[in-house]
Amino acid sequence: MLGITGFTFFLIAVFLLNVTPGPDTAYIVGRSVAQGRGAGIVSALGISAGCIVHTLACAFGLTAILAASATAFTVVKIAGAIYLIYLGVRLIFAKHDDAEAAHPAQANEKAAPKSLRQLFAQGFVTNVLNPKVVLFFVSFFPQFVAADSQHKTLAFLTLGIVFIAMSTVWNSFVAWIAGSVTERFAGRSGVKKWLDRGVGSAFVGLGIKLATSHR
Repeated sequence: MLGITGFTFFLIAVFLLNVTPGPDTAYIVGRSVAQGRGAGIVSALGISAGCIVHTLACAFGLTAILAASATAFTVVKIAGAIYLIYLGVRLIFAKHDDAEAAHPAQANEKAAPKSLRQLFAQGFVTNVLNPKVVLFFVSFFPQFVAADSQHKTLAFLTLGIVFIAMSTVWNSFVAWIAGSVTERFAGRSGVKKWLDRGVGSAFVGLGIKLATSHR
């Protein structure tokens, strides 16, 4: 159908890729730890929106141009690394006062209308500015599209939709679990502070790793 080959293997590979922790997973866990399950799920949706951009770019050939350009790759890589480090530093130095810890629901209620939109945007940017995702799409997807297919664009779009659907389900599950665990420590500002610092440090480490990575 549409020149797609090895679809079963594609599903297995996507599942294994989803369960392997990476920057997207770290971001979702970090947002869930910081603000609960809802924030984590919104962040997951933002990441899925970023994958839509990659899918469209892959289907219409834009990712191949980016992958072939060393300058473009470096620019995107550095931008993504800086953004991850920025998010990590903010988590590490986030303030945790006793009043907020005693009334987490009230604090979240005040911040929710604005923060959910920001979380979606941050998830989107984190995914779009990750050149590893670009290279994944341009190197992984073509393996499952026949070279002689007359519907390559539709084939890439179909594979992208399947990938996004599976990723969204898994990332939402991760957000739910991370948020549920965090709720048990909602009234313990000390525990949450160290959770934030741990996730923030992971962000910084991922940013450094991304900045020093090669194609």
